[in-house]
Amino acid sequence: MKYVPGQETKKSLGQHWLQDDSILEAIVETGEVNDTDVVLEIGPGLGTLTEKLARTGARIKALEFDKDLINKLQKKFTNNQNVEILEGDIRTFDYRSLPANYKVIANIPYYLTSFLIRGLSETSNPPSFVVLLVQKEVAERICAGVGQMGILSVTAQFYFDCSLGIEVPAEYFTPPPKVDSQVVIMKHRSKKLFDVDEDKFFRLVKAGFSEKRKTLINSLSSGLGKDKDEIKDVLKTLKIKETIRAQELSLNDWHKIYLKLIDHLHA
Repeated sequence: MKYVPGQETKKSLGQHWLQDDSILEAIVETGEVNDTDVVLEIGPGLGTLTEKLARTGARIKALEFDKDLINKLQKKFTNNQNVEILEGDIRTFDYRSLPANYKVIANIPYYLTSFLIRGLSETSNPPSFVVLLVQKEVAERICAGVGQMGILSVTAQFYFDCSLGIEVPAEYFTPPPKVDSQVVIMKHRSKKLFDVDEDKFFRLVKAGFSEKRKTLINSLSSGLGKDKDEIKDVLKTLKIKETIRAQELSLNDWHKIYLKLIDHLHA
């Protein structure tokens, strides 16, 4: 993609500018944005996605961390009354400052993805709809099925209905990242997937994934401080094979194990 002076990126902030109109429009369409929405955009950068979002008539709150871009963005959108440029760090952002049922639509730096998914999942004011352009491998991890699941996918899928959107090859960015990207779509579940103590449930999940190369029996025994035979008996009762590893469990499996071990979980 042609280099344009004044559009330099900061490698330390993971900046890669996406300026392809068709892809930007597809991201907005995926988010089903309309003029009644409030949209949080994380890392607007040069404001190319912001422009597309603004045209929907939605109220856009664009949170930018890079102080050098704040003034440029404010000048660019000075005549857009539905766009508010905020200076801040998503890692310390208070989602409670947003109205209920807001949406999150963003092309985010890769290094923020896992932290952001956790933040959006655990906040007391979660978004109704999330559309993120992230590293393709991470998008696949978020939407992973049984056999390839990790803490990230269990967390995301516990709170959201997750699916994959369009792929975006590296050459569409300036500068091109080393890997391709993909849109991940996350619709917040209107009803809790399971009636659990969430702190205890994820204490169990984290224990299960604490030693990836070991069987679930070994991981849970070590992570929860329980005798291996007790864990083995639980799995036997649930008809889960003794040799299973954490990534092979479904969310339903985690729930069944949780119900058997709830009295031994301390958040």
